[in-house]
Amino acid sequence: MLFPIKRECFEFAKCDKEAVNQNITAYGIMTCVGLTLLLFIFYNCTDQVITTREKRKAKSREAAAQSAKELAQERWRSAKETAKKKAVGLSRTFSRKKPTTPEPSSATSSKDMMHDIEEDPEGHDTYSVDIGEKAEEKEVKAKKLHTQSEIFQYAYGQLEKEKALEQESAGLAYSGVVSMATDPSYRSRPKVEVSFENLTLTLKGKNKHLLRSVSGKISPGRVSAVMGPSGAGKTTFLSALTGKARGCTVNGSILINGKCEPMNSYKRIIGFVPQDDIVHGDLTVEENLWFSARCRLPAKLSRAEKVLVVERAIESLGLQHIRDSLVGTVEKRGISGGQRKRVNVGLEMVMEPSLLILDEPTSGLDSSSSNLLLKALRREAHEGVNVCMVVHQPSYSLFRMFDDLILLAKGGLVAYLGPVTKVEEYFSGLGIHVPERVNPPDHYIDILEGITKTNTTSSVSYTELPVKWMIHNGYPIPPDMRDSDLGPDEGSTSTIGGHDNHSFFGELWQEFKHIVHRKNDNFASYFARRKDLSGRVTPGVLLQYRFFLGRVAKQRVREARLQAVDLLLLLIAGISLGTLAKVSDENFGAVGYTYTIIAYSLLGKIAAMRSFTSDKLQFWRERASGMSCFAYFFSKDTIDQFNTVIKPAVYLCTFYYFNPPRSSLLDNYVILLCLLYCVSGFAYALAIYLDAGAAQLWSVLLPVVLTLISTQNDEKGTIIPFLKKLSYPSWALEAFVLANAERFDIYFNHLSLLHFALQRYRAVWVLTRCAAIAKRGYDLRDWNFCLMRLLLAGVFFRGLALFLLVAFQKK
Repeated sequence: MLFPIKRECFEFAKCDKEAVNQNITAYGIMTCVGLTLLLFIFYNCTDQVITTREKRKAKSREAAAQSAKELAQERWRSAKETAKKKAVGLSRTFSRKKPTTPEPSSATSSKDMMHDIEEDPEGHDTYSVDIGEKAEEKEVKAKKLHTQSEIFQYAYGQLEKEKALEQESAGLAYSGVVSMATDPSYRSRPKVEVSFENLTLTLKGKNKHLLRSVSGKISPGRVSAVMGPSGAGKTTFLSALTGKARGCTVNGSILINGKCEPMNSYKRIIGFVPQDDIVHGDLTVEENLWFSARCRLPAKLSRAEKVLVVERAIESLGLQHIRDSLVGTVEKRGISGGQRKRVNVGLEMVMEPSLLILDEPTSGLDSSSSNLLLKALRREAHEGVNVCMVVHQPSYSLFRMFDDLILLAKGGLVAYLGPVTKVEEYFSGLGIHVPERVNPPDHYIDILEGITKTNTTSSVSYTELPVKWMIHNGYPIPPDMRDSDLGPDEGSTSTIGGHDNHSFFGELWQEFKHIVHRKNDNFASYFARRKDLSGRVTPGVLLQYRFFLGRVAKQRVREARLQAVDLLLLLIAGISLGTLAKVSDENFGAVGYTYTIIAYSLLGKIAAMRSFTSDKLQFWRERASGMSCFAYFFSKDTIDQFNTVIKPAVYLCTFYYFNPPRSSLLDNYVILLCLLYCVSGFAYALAIYLDAGAAQLWSVLLPVVLTLISTQNDEKGTIIPFLKKLSYPSWALEAFVLANAERFDIYFNHLSLLHFALQRYRAVWVLTRCAAIAKRGYDLRDWNFCLMRLLLAGVFFRGLALFLLVAFQKK
C-alpha cells in the first residue's frame, strides 16, 4: 500500500485528492486582471508622456533661441552704430581685444566688410572691431559648448548673422567672391563638376535606348533644371549621373572634376532626393533631419555645428512651426504633403552635399512653396553646391531662378543644354518664337511633345530639334539620325536595328534576360569595393549603431499601443490554450504544448516582421547614401530582444496558472524564450526578402505545417523523420515534453526517499513513461541540446536575414 504525501495547498488554490497538481486558476485570474490593467494604463498614457517630454524640450529650445536672437540683434545694432561713427564698416567678428590692424578707409563697401559675428553670451562690455578670427577658432569655441542652451544660443546667433549677410548681399549672383561663400568662417565644401560626353544608356536584353548622345556639364554654384515631355528620360538621366542606372549598358564618358572616376566614390558628398517622399512617418520633422545630419556629416564636427546645420535647413525650408510634429503615415495623419516634400529635400540638405540631385522636388507644391524651396536651393548653390533637379512646368518666375536648362526630347535626346538666359535666343534662331503671355518652358515642352506645332516661318520639325542641337555644338550625329527623318513613333525609347519581330516566347526570353542582367548589376554593385574620394570621414559602424539604436527605441516607444495589443493577444492566447488543453500524465502535456507552439510562433512572427516591413524604402534610401546595413540591422535586433524577454513571461502568466504542468515555470520560460528567438530570426528573413503580403502568408502557414510534421510518428522510408530533425517546432515540443518528464523523475526520486514501496511504483512509471518517450524518439538527456538547437537556428536565421538585407535589395 502506498502512503500519499500530504502537501499544503496554497491560499486561494484548490486541492483535489486524486489530482497530481493544485488548481491555481485563481492566481491566473488575478495575474491576468493585473496585467490587463497595466496594459490599459500603458496603452492610454504613453502618448501623453512623450508629448509632455517633447513640449518641455521645445520650451527649453525656444527660450534659448529667443535669447540668442535678442542678443545677436543687439550686437548687430551696436556694431553698425560703432561702424558708422568710426567710418570703419562692419567687421567679421567682435572681440574684447583692442584692434591691432589699421582702420580701413571709409570708402570700403559694407558688402565687402560684412562677415560672421561670433556671439559671446556672457559678454556685456563694449566691443571693438577686429578682423581676422579664423574658422578654426570658431570650431574650437563650438566644441566647448556642452549644455543644450549654449548650443542653441550659438546656432541661432550664427543664423542671425547669416540673415544679415544675406540682406547685405541681396541681388548678387554667384561668382566665387560672394562674401557668404568665401568667408573663412564657413566650412568649404569640395567642388564637384560633372561633365558627360556622348552619354548613351541602352537597356540590356532589349536593346532599347533610354538616353542617346547626351553631352554637356553641370557646374558647382549653379542650379540646373532638367525638363522635357513625359518619357523623355529625365529621371534616367539623373540615375546615370549618380551611378544608379541598373540593367543598362552605359556608353560614353562621365567625368568628375575632369577625371574618369566612379560616382559611387563620391557618394558621401552627394545628395539624392527621390521623387517619392521617403521619410520616417513615426518621427518628427526635427528628428528626421537630426538623424540624417548625425550619420552623414563629418564625424569630427562638433554637436553645436551639427545643430547649426539642422537649424539652418529648418529655417531655410520654412519648417519652424512644424518641427515637433510627426511626419505621419497613411494610417496616421501628420504634416501636409507640401511640408513632407520639403522634409524630403531637407534630409539631403543637412548633410551639406557638394552635388545635390533632386527628382521632381516641386511636384505637388503650390507656387509659394516652390518658390521657398528654390530659394533654399539657390542658397545652397551660393555656397558652391552643384544643384540639378527635374522640374515639371515651372512658373515663369520660378523658371527665371534657374541658371541652366537641360531640355530633353523623347528618346533621351538633348534639344537644348545651356544657360536659361539664352534659351529663347537659341530657339528664335531656329524660327521658334514664344507667343505673348505664354510661359517659355511650357511652350517648348508642348513643341517637343508634338502638341503645339512650330511657327509657320520655321522649317524645323520638332523631331529634328535634337539633330539641330548636335549640329549647333559640333557633336557627332549617330548614323541612323543623319537623315533627320525620325518619325513620331521613334521619338520614344528607340530600338537598335529597327523593330524586332519576335514571337511571344522570344519576347519572354528577352524579358527574362533583362531581369537577370538587372539582378546581376544590383548584386555586383552591392559588393563592389571602391575607393572613397569624397574626403569626408563619416561616423563608423559602432557610432551609427548608437544613433540607430536611439532612433529605433524612440520608434518603439511611439508604437507602445501596438506593443500593448501584442501583449494582450498573448494573454488571451494563454487563457484560451490553458483552459482548453489539459496536461495529462500519459502524454506529458504534448497536446497543449503543440497548440502553444503554433499560437506563440504565429504571434511572435507577425510582431517581429513589423521591424523590417514598415521602413524598407527608408532603409534603401539610407543605404544608398552610405549608412551602415549592420548598424541598421543589429539596432533593430537589439531593441527587439526586449520583446524576446517580456513575451514569454506574459504568456506564461496565464497559460501556466490555467494549465499547470509538471515542469517548473522557469523551464517553460526558458523554452519559450529560445523559441521566440528562433522564430523572430526566421520572421526577419521573410520580411526582408518577401513583400509584406507574402511574408505574412508564409508566417501563418509555416508554424502550422512544421508543427504538424513534428507531431507525426517516424515512418521508415518517408521524408518525415528528416523534416522533423530540421523543424524548430519539433525541437521546442521535445524540450517541453522532456521538461515535464524530468520533473516526474525528480518528483518520484523525492518520494522514494520517504517510503521503499514507492520504488515499485517508480519502476512502473519508468516502464510506461519511458516507453512513451522512446516511441517519440526522445532522450531525457537532450533537453539542453534542444534549447541549443533553437538558439543556433535563431543565430542562423539572423545571419541569413542580414545577408538578404545586404544582397537582395528590391526596387
